[in-house]
Amino acid sequence: MKKHFTRVPKKIQRKRDANERINDFEPVYIEFNEEEAAEQAKRCLTCPIDILRGLNSEFEFCRTGCPLNNYIPQWIREVRRGNLEKAFELSNEKSPFPEIMGRVCPHDSLCQGSCVLSKTDHGSVAIGAIEVFISEEGFKRGYKPYYGEDKKRKKRVAVIGSGPAGMSCATFLLRGGVNVEMFEKSDRPGGLLTYGIPNFKLHKDVVFRRFKWMQDAGLKLHLNTPILTEKDFDKIVNDFDAVFIGVGAPSSRGARMENENANGVYHVMDILTHAQKRVFKDFDDCILKDKRVVVIGGGDSAMDAVRTSVRSGAKEVYCVYRRDESNMPGSKKEVINAKEEGVKFRFYTAPKAVKIDENNNVVGIICQKTELGQPDESGRRRVQIVENSNFEIPCDIIILALGFDTVKFPWYEHAGIETDKWGCPVVNERYQTTNKKVFAGGDAIRGADLVVTAARDGREAAYGILEYLGLKD
Repeated sequence: MKKHFTRVPKKIQRKRDANERINDFEPVYIEFNEEEAAEQAKRCLTCPIDILRGLNSEFEFCRTGCPLNNYIPQWIREVRRGNLEKAFELSNEKSPFPEIMGRVCPHDSLCQGSCVLSKTDHGSVAIGAIEVFISEEGFKRGYKPYYGEDKKRKKRVAVIGSGPAGMSCATFLLRGGVNVEMFEKSDRPGGLLTYGIPNFKLHKDVVFRRFKWMQDAGLKLHLNTPILTEKDFDKIVNDFDAVFIGVGAPSSRGARMENENANGVYHVMDILTHAQKRVFKDFDDCILKDKRVVVIGGGDSAMDAVRTSVRSGAKEVYCVYRRDESNMPGSKKEVINAKEEGVKFRFYTAPKAVKIDENNNVVGIICQKTELGQPDESGRRRVQIVENSNFEIPCDIIILALGFDTVKFPWYEHAGIETDKWGCPVVNERYQTTNKKVFAGGDAIRGADLVVTAARDGREAAYGILEYLGLKD
């Protein structure tokens, strides 16, 4: 068994052909079947993770690489044994939505990147694909995640925001026997999971299925209900026994280019939301069709934008990034997928100005060539502009995918919630703010980060709330 990984090569999920998938927004990857999942599960070494926990060690394992500290070896072992029900129970124990994590987590830099086998030529265990298989096959067999349906509910907690942090917090509060009401500003729940991650990476039925189960268990969901004013927040604080803030980092960053406010310059969330609403059939209009598109940025949001542009019928799609490909902060597989789908990359390129016509419409982008200089304080090499290197890329649409910032809401100070220099609520180890009744987590307290870190924050905040309410066993 221990040498199975030498006989069976690592297998990843098959992909639909690029020429097929660029014509729709359906998922790219084909899920493992039972035979594939079991065969890949046999490659796991079942490392002695828990025996070594707490010891000073240079070793990394899948669980140490997972922000949720998932029971990864345990549920892989149960798949290997053919005990899907136990695997399903274990995978849902520490994760609020494993079938989502299995699809959107950057596994190669987290659990799979920490797998002992990843340091060998054999390659890591396909943890993400197995995780998705466990849930989806379990759902087909009628298994459902536990939401505390057998408990008599006590106390009332309000969750502001239905993104990964809020969704996770609500999950563990429901399991703890709490009445939960969720307040979401948009017309559909899920936050980033719904409007920030394209359908071809995460089908929205997967997200809404979870909310349906939570509602069946007692969650009250208030859509189109933003909490904007001091009066709005006062009412929630007064009506509930505790409050969780999971509002994310909703402000998109600009590039500080000349003419950045021209017609045809968009922030990435505007484009991704517009595309998803078209998938929902909210409207037919497509602002990218037959357009020449330039996306500025090198992270996963930039890859989402270029791949969305291709599927929306753009005539030509460029990704402009100021460093080289090896320095791109996003997932490597997303860059590969984008290249397969026809996206053109311009590395060592920085935007300088938007070129406009007499009506303030975009007609191109003026760029400069760059090179990498000496390392900065973090050890990363600084970007330097090459003198007299201006050149133009003709385009009709420019999409800024340069990251996100938090928003300091006016009711923070009013409610006695201390904030840091970035306007984020300051929390203690239990995710409790300086207003003892209010907790916070996810991107709202740390800035734009991963779905899995937001999920961990939501879970730990829920534990803190249960302790505050005297309900934690």
